[in-house]
Amino acid sequence: MTFPMLKPLAGALVAAAFALPAQATSWDMPTPYGDSVFHTQNITQFAQDVATATDGELDITVHSAGSLFAHPEIKDAVRRGLAPIGETLMSRLANEDPIFAVDSIPFLASSYDEARALWAASRPLVEEKLAAQGLTLLFAVPWPGQSIYTKAPINSTADLQGAAFRAYNTATERLAQLMGAVPTQVETGDIPTAFATGRVAAMITSPSTGVSSQAWDFTTHYTDTQAWLPKNMVVVNTRALDALPEDQRAALMEAAATAEARGWEMSAAETASKMATLVENGMTVSEPSATLAAELAEIGETMTAEWLEAAGAEGATVVEAYSDTMQ
Repeated sequence: MTFPMLKPLAGALVAAAFALPAQATSWDMPTPYGDSVFHTQNITQFAQDVATATDGELDITVHSAGSLFAHPEIKDAVRRGLAPIGETLMSRLANEDPIFAVDSIPFLASSYDEARALWAASRPLVEEKLAAQGLTLLFAVPWPGQSIYTKAPINSTADLQGAAFRAYNTATERLAQLMGAVPTQVETGDIPTAFATGRVAAMITSPSTGVSSQAWDFTTHYTDTQAWLPKNMVVVNTRALDALPEDQRAALMEAAATAEARGWEMSAAETASKMATLVENGMTVSEPSATLAAELAEIGETMTAEWLEAAGAEGATVVEAYSDTMQ
């Protein structure tokens, strides 16, 4: 016996199955900083841009403030595939290769124009180093220039002799040593507690971090050294990237380019805004004295020479390309 209605019904079911939307890909994205930090805000917008461009087929959930992985763990978590995408401070990888520390050499690039030129000169090599670990660079955004926070005015490095100085990478450790201070590793979220308990007495960081940690509660003076503009990188596991459909990959890369351009603009706007907030909350903001400026410039020359020795021919190529751009 035949049932003539079954064939049209079967055809309708098959058509309906093909009409169902593809299952969305969900990515968890660890980031080190809180929601009030402009880097996190930029990344949140990046995730929204990706969702919009892919009609929700690629959904990135941002886990801020180290809530998914602590900052030191994020890069390896992405490399191992424990998270497909994440953000980290580039200079945190300096122990792996000195190229990752190029943006943290004091006074090599101490303005946004200089930082852009240095990034253009160093990006291809950074991408190559990451690719060797199965990582793809999506974008990088700088912090505002790094300046010194203390509990009293400083006129020379002698005022920092023996002081416990917050460090967050090898460059800040070396800077503290050359200033005669004692480097102490402290994560961003632990800054207030470290000062309150006496673990540190001074630090060099951006006005952004100063405001987010409410530096006026434990320091009184901000010396505007603008030593360097370190960058945060957003990296993706290359296998996870390659597994995406081509249109989603293209949307992700386009959103990344937009996020980098937007992030640099946000960083520049951040500097004046956050310095004004420091003043509003009672901090004394001042330029470095002539003595301190000269001492820090000498330290910068020392650290540039040390970096070039460590980075070898690759480092020399980057610095030469940067210098040619700035001439």
